[in-house]
Amino acid sequence: MVETRFTRLVGCSVPVQQAPMGPVSPPGLALAVAAAGGLGTLHAMHSAAEVEAACGLLPEQTPGALALNVLVPFVDRPTLELAARRCRVIDFFWGPPDPQLVELAHRSGALAGWQVGSIESARAAADAGCDLVTAQGVEAGGHHDGRSALMPLLEACRRELDVPVLAAGGIGGAEDVERVMAAGADGVRVGTRFIATDESGAHPRYQQALITAQAEDAVETDRFSIDCPLCPSHHGVLRRSLEAAEVRRGQVVARLGENGIPAFAGMPPLAQMEGELEAMCMYAGRGVAAVRAVQPAAAVVAELAEGAARASSRGAARR
Repeated sequence: MVETRFTRLVGCSVPVQQAPMGPVSPPGLALAVAAAGGLGTLHAMHSAAEVEAACGLLPEQTPGALALNVLVPFVDRPTLELAARRCRVIDFFWGPPDPQLVELAHRSGALAGWQVGSIESARAAADAGCDLVTAQGVEAGGHHDGRSALMPLLEACRRELDVPVLAAGGIGGAEDVERVMAAGADGVRVGTRFIATDESGAHPRYQQALITAQAEDAVETDRFSIDCPLCPSHHGVLRRSLEAAEVRRGQVVARLGENGIPAFAGMPPLAQMEGELEAMCMYAGRGVAAVRAVQPAAAVVAELAEGAARASSRGAARR
């Protein structure tokens, strides 16, 4: 067990949150992370019934907790209210901090968190009443809501905010966790590493591409924008997927059932897809360097917890 302001607030035994990653992160992944002591996150595309079902599978006595990610442009208030009664955290992203949404989460019994990409947004989140803030650097995979590297953003948040701050972007292994917690983070939010887990919804070829990648193979682009609800945006992907999509530009590269998926669509390769998956959007951050095998989510949480424990033993974790 590693105690920080984040773990005390949320009720986790490990200061690790699994990032929401759309259908690549199904409920089974969130539940596995919670069972291992972290904060497992249900993604924003879940219906109220799916949230209810997932929360019903979480044992009453668990070392972790669940969050629901909410994309601000697509808020479904009935689902938010239901989730706030069942999940410990409502986790907002992709929009200016809104005191009314924070109050709605609080009124229904949940904590409210906001992922931000600038110190201005971080201040706004704290002023809106958020209980915690996630500082996302451009080293992250997936969609970026700012243009700052993680460490200067984390330092600014640490200096100015009184609420717990999670670090996100480029964090894949125990050494990364130790580094950011030594810099003052109360915990970490990790995405790419959890794609290569047994519980992930990613296609095995996507997982294998992560395993063979190095940090420099994760690049930032704005090209995967077809049928992407968060676009236009900058997003972190594997360079090889960007190059393969360019070769197949204007063509269908994969299929999900009867539906064709064109090159430069925002959809990542899922386990049930077929086709030239290497030309699909393989989201990845610079923490991909730590991905070396497909593992159970619990094993990933345990490794990340080692980094937190080392930081704590040095007196670096904020208490």
